[in-house]
Amino acid sequence: MLSSVPAPMSVYGPVVKIHPVVLASICDSYERRNEGASRVIGTLLGTIDKHSIEVTNCFSVPHNESEDEVAVDMEFAKNMYELHKRVSPTEVIIGWYATGFDITEHSVLIHEYYSREATNPIHLTMDTALQSGKMNIRAYVSAQMGVPGKTVGVMFTPLTVKYIYYDTERIGVDLLQRTRVLPSRTKGLTSDLSQVAGSAARVQDMLTTVLAYIEDVLSGKVAADNSVGRFLMDLVNKVPTISAEDFENMLNSNINDLLMVTYLSNLTQAQIALNEKLVLL
Repeated sequence: MLSSVPAPMSVYGPVVKIHPVVLASICDSYERRNEGASRVIGTLLGTIDKHSIEVTNCFSVPHNESEDEVAVDMEFAKNMYELHKRVSPTEVIIGWYATGFDITEHSVLIHEYYSREATNPIHLTMDTALQSGKMNIRAYVSAQMGVPGKTVGVMFTPLTVKYIYYDTERIGVDLLQRTRVLPSRTKGLTSDLSQVAGSAARVQDMLTTVLAYIEDVLSGKVAADNSVGRFLMDLVNKVPTISAEDFENMLNSNINDLLMVTYLSNLTQAQIALNEKLVLL
């Protein structure tokens, strides 16, 4: 299941959907950059459909950059892409990324290379140095401009950016969010039972909010919204009709099955460990 969070970036063109693992990989590459390097670049991998570009993976590409010239290890980029294709054959090159806030003259040269590897590639910039006070993330697509038959320039047009994630990625994102309020900036993974308790508490809070809204509508404090009413009706219709006694019996049965599986797995682990010790005798 996919969920999305819109970013404040909107113009014409395809929507660029970025997964959290891509942003984490770019930050990691920036932290591990060579001494003296001002920025890092890399290849973006993902899928393309009619109206959107989904960025699901990336890898950094070594390069040297000075005021006068830029050199990119093209052979490394090709070899890395060949290795990625063995693991994820559906992911293709969709563009490249660079850390920083601005598009430089060297960006145009690097973009020309990726234009040979992908059709109309995107360019993603990520302000890892927080030059603008926050980590701005922007996506661009290039377009030629100029007079026909004369010198042709390149113009980078911004695209709409959205952040999306799978349910498994949401666990990591929530964990990182919780570290923001901790002095040590560290947080361990919670147990399965704690996650279930947290999810149940969030569901209870949402139900409390919904009930308060319904009571305000019935009392006339808040004007009724037909769209909200339809959503609530769909939600109620999805809840199965079952008595409290039958639900309790079903829950207890599932818990017993889970405890049995846990017991058998622990017993199997103990037998394997005992067998290994007997073999060593």
